[in-house]
Amino acid sequence: MSTDLNWFKSSYSGDQGGDCVEVATHLHAIHVRDSKDLTVPSLTLSPAAWAAFLKHTVV
Repeated sequence: MSTDLNWFKSSYSGDQGGDCVEVATHLHAIHVRDSKDLTVPSLTLSPAAWAAFLKHTVV
């Protein structure tokens, strides 16, 4: 699954190698993963759940 997705690094992730969150969007799902450990499965959310998350996390 992950190989078919176009992943991009979160704008909140720095270049120092600390927090590295990547996101990939698909028609019916948003996938989130830790780019430091690709052996861990990604978190899959519905677009509505992702929108609700962003609404409550934007500073």
